[in-house]
Amino acid sequence: MTQSLDGERLYALLPAVFRLRDAAHGEPLRALLSAVAVELSALEENIAQLYDDQFIETCAEWVAPYIGDLIGYRPLQGATASIVSPRADVANTIASRRRKGTVSMLEQLATDVTRWPAHGVEFFEQLATTQYMKHPRAHARATIDLRDNRHLLLRGGAFNSVAHSVEVRRPESRGGRYNIPNVGVFVWRLQSFRLTRILLTPDAADTSGRRFRFNPLGADLQLFRRPQSETTISQRAEPIHVPEPLSVRRMALALRDAQQSNDPDARLDDDYGEKESLLLFRGSTGVPAADICVGDLRDIIDPVTHSVTSWNHEDGLSTHQIAVDPERGRVLLGSPVAGPLSATFHYGGTHELGGGEYERTPPGADLSKQEVANQGTPLQPLLDTIAAGGRLLIEDSQTYAPTPVFRVEAAAANEPVREVVVAAANPARPLIAADADVRLELGARGRLVLDGLVISGGPLRLVAGADDEPRELILRHCTLVPGLSLQPGGSASAPGAASLIVEHAFARVTLERCITGPIFSPPGVELALHDCIIDASSPENVAFAAAAAGGPGGSLHVESSTLIGKVHTQQLNLGSNSIFFGRRHAPSLETWTAPLIADRRQQGCVRFSYVPPGSLAPRRHRCVPDATEPNPLLEFTSLRYGDAGYGQLRSVTARSIQRGADDEGEMGALHLLFQPQREANLRVRLEEYLRFGLHAGVFFAS
Repeated sequence: MTQSLDGERLYALLPAVFRLRDAAHGEPLRALLSAVAVELSALEENIAQLYDDQFIETCAEWVAPYIGDLIGYRPLQGATASIVSPRADVANTIASRRRKGTVSMLEQLATDVTRWPAHGVEFFEQLATTQYMKHPRAHARATIDLRDNRHLLLRGGAFNSVAHSVEVRRPESRGGRYNIPNVGVFVWRLQSFRLTRILLTPDAADTSGRRFRFNPLGADLQLFRRPQSETTISQRAEPIHVPEPLSVRRMALALRDAQQSNDPDARLDDDYGEKESLLLFRGSTGVPAADICVGDLRDIIDPVTHSVTSWNHEDGLSTHQIAVDPERGRVLLGSPVAGPLSATFHYGGTHELGGGEYERTPPGADLSKQEVANQGTPLQPLLDTIAAGGRLLIEDSQTYAPTPVFRVEAAAANEPVREVVVAAANPARPLIAADADVRLELGARGRLVLDGLVISGGPLRLVAGADDEPRELILRHCTLVPGLSLQPGGSASAPGAASLIVEHAFARVTLERCITGPIFSPPGVELALHDCIIDASSPENVAFAAAAAGGPGGSLHVESSTLIGKVHTQQLNLGSNSIFFGRRHAPSLETWTAPLIADRRQQGCVRFSYVPPGSLAPRRHRCVPDATEPNPLLEFTSLRYGDAGYGQLRSVTARSIQRGADDEGEMGALHLLFQPQREANLRVRLEEYLRFGLHAGVFFAS
């Protein structure tokens, strides 16, 4: 805001005789008026803000609840970032009440409250009933058209249109659906993440040059839809508007209809093309939709040797055609092509964990030495250039080889820290494909920051120094592929193999929003985990220790993280809002005495966390299991890295785990999603905006 009366303008309003006298005495009057002008400016700003506070669009944050109180606004839990400020919710209250009870309004309400894509359903429209002949409803057929593949493929889901018999259970329990008073709101918790211009990975067992995979890790990958925006606030959500897994049959039907139609709008739901879910490139040119066919490219197994002989439909393609299997992330060429073949596609995930093309700010912009890498060029010459301090920014999502060595030169005697940053640009998700250990050679008082990278093929190894000076390693938004690499089917190549090995006993290691395999470190190392998944591929494997054989690792500080595997630490300084999902074998098979062991149990604490039965942990506060619930059910949607639901708690998980964190959120790495609070807020709003006599249920479509 520009003040109307500053010090110089006030001084200029004085008669000239006073200004001359003031100048003769060292201008004390000018200094006084400058001080007065500051107070006048504050008064002007306050008057202007009082006017702005009359309107919800411009009012201060603290005023929004008071305006809401004037219209009877019912506040929600303010844990999630989207509802800490109720400004938008208050602004939409009057408009929402005018549309109260309509299914389009309930759908929009669910999206506004939870920030999840949502679809509202009136289940009484899907009942098989005898219709009144004076008011026939042609869309509500009681019998199934077995030739209508579009509707058959959607049956039983959020977009079901097949009539059902009545269900007497209430929808609030997520059990009953099809009944006269029932309304359902389907929400999609999984997100769709983009990968741009990724070179397709040849199938390792293929000699023809025709078989490829989308996944740069060389494994099968379920592709997801890039949800399109709805054009108007009253438009009902359709399948094209939600982040669903792509289906072979549904995508094939849509693509066929689009290819046969001259209407450009018919291409809105085929998921192929620019700004769509999937697009293939030959060199720098996009492959036209006319050359694309969608098919089931599953493995053909030899009945005698039980080995994969080929992919399905290899003999049915024309030479110019390209077959795509979105359910497995596979590509089959009609004939080999010269030059690179790349694709832009989307995959599913629970949260912005690990490396990914999502919004983030790469660190190190203030460092004096700046280098840039792109197009898969070797990183080692650039890494050597910044070893004395600087940043290397990787600008794309290509694969980088050979195996690099990250070096940080020792800091001078009068220099506290020497920092090297290797980061992915925003947005980018580069893959470093190693064929051996990735050495981290940090000098005394050196700090290495890795941000936004995916590393496969070998573990990071922080080598020991010849001195007792500290080293610091920081990983942010990084993925160290659990199991080092993936098999073609998606399973880990080396389950339980370490992803991070710390050999320097005086190191400090911090991981923020990372996905890694097991971590091995000697006593003395300080390890901090924030919003991470440490995945040993099985609860029986070792997630953290001095080595795979056991022995206490360094001290741990764990917040909002999920550790899959056994943990043996020298000292657990803090375990908060976390899940320690370890399980030991029978005592006769190993020397481990508990799934979680902290040698110094008189120090540190564990709070609001899941601690496996029999663990030897420091003092606990509000942890489960406990005396009131000795065996709470803990189930994950998937524990295989690469699956869309990786690390997500299933809805059958005990409430004490789903709402057991210190803010009544869920324990584990997805704590920051505040999913229980979102669902609770949605139920509060549905109760407020439903018509009398109706019952609403919230159903998780993913």
